[in-house]
Amino acid sequence: MLTEISQRVKHRPLLVYFRRHLISIAIFLILIFATASFSLFFAYKLNIANNENSSLSNRLSIAQANYIGLKNQDQYKINQQLKANINNIETTYKAAASEYEKIADLKAQKQDTSSLDKEFAQSLNYLSALNYSSASASLKTLTTDVNQEEAALAAAQVKNATPVNITQSNTPPSSGFSVQQVTTSNGSFTVYIIAADLNSTKIIVDTASNGDCSNNCPVLPLADYISRNGAYAGINGSYFCPVDYPSCSGKSNSFDLLVMNKNKVYFNSANNVYSTNPAVIFQGSSIRFVQQALSWGRDTSVDSVLSNYPLLVFGGNVVYSGGGSDKYLPKAARTFIANKGNMVYIGIVFDATMVDSANVMKAMGMDNAMNLDQGGSTALWYGGGYKAGPGRNIPNAILFVRK
Repeated sequence: MLTEISQRVKHRPLLVYFRRHLISIAIFLILIFATASFSLFFAYKLNIANNENSSLSNRLSIAQANYIGLKNQDQYKINQQLKANINNIETTYKAAASEYEKIADLKAQKQDTSSLDKEFAQSLNYLSALNYSSASASLKTLTTDVNQEEAALAAAQVKNATPVNITQSNTPPSSGFSVQQVTTSNGSFTVYIIAADLNSTKIIVDTASNGDCSNNCPVLPLADYISRNGAYAGINGSYFCPVDYPSCSGKSNSFDLLVMNKNKVYFNSANNVYSTNPAVIFQGSSIRFVQQALSWGRDTSVDSVLSNYPLLVFGGNVVYSGGGSDKYLPKAARTFIANKGNMVYIGIVFDATMVDSANVMKAMGMDNAMNLDQGGSTALWYGGGYKAGPGRNIPNAILFVRK
């Protein structure tokens, strides 16, 4: 009995200690258990992840093997070769079409292109035989020869247009037709220019079509526009899609720029709601240029409207300094419409790049100037006959009619 009591007394402090720290001990045990459980869980998950990674790696290896096998199949190789052939066809066809259009322009300007025709035919033979390397080499040679013909034509045009006693002047004429040499920082240029005072001349745009036309559209020579309107001067109008251009198949002789003709009919309104191309507006004794056709409504109180590009001079400042079509780069005859106050001018700058043409307009003190269609469509009429052209038949023209 005494021994049992003695043992109880001996262990009482320990019991008291456990009772006092029971909560802390419980929390400690829970933490140990949780840590152990988490470690086991993490180890389990890690093992699963390793298995999954191994499985994914295996699947990737299988997929890669399948891909390599597919690439080595004949059908894949055939498709890749077909893709390469299509790319070669597109590249060489575009190059061939571009050169053909240049040849067509030369023909429209009454140039002998027989040697170029033979070169072009040879290129097509290579292309039809799927001999793309030879076709490409042939087209490069053709490009060089076409460029030489274009340069020779530009030189011949300026030679024929420049009289021995040509007037050296940067001042535009006050009336009528003039041939003069204009000096710029880029050199001197022969200019054909016709002047009209809006107090005595009405300017109109006439069209061969009576309304919007998307294909096989009517066209006329400039002389017909002159005759049926009783005009004393005129020039070809906006860009269009000539029937002899391969790229114009399905839209031959159409134009997509904004025009309002003398009959108050607007053409291509839907195409030009957001047009950033410039335009010129003729009304009574005034002329107005806008930098973007979208800023012009569909006012029919004016005499005529015509959009084209690029704008060369605006507000007395050169606004074209480069860029745009590759056709702007070579020396060629560049047509224009311009104004200085209420004097309006149409004409041609010979043997000029587009930048040269803009500088000529600036040198002549024009307030505004806009480029018109050119190349094989170039036509300028004054006083009973052509001063240049006639070139192709055209879908619209700018005309000077006496009031």
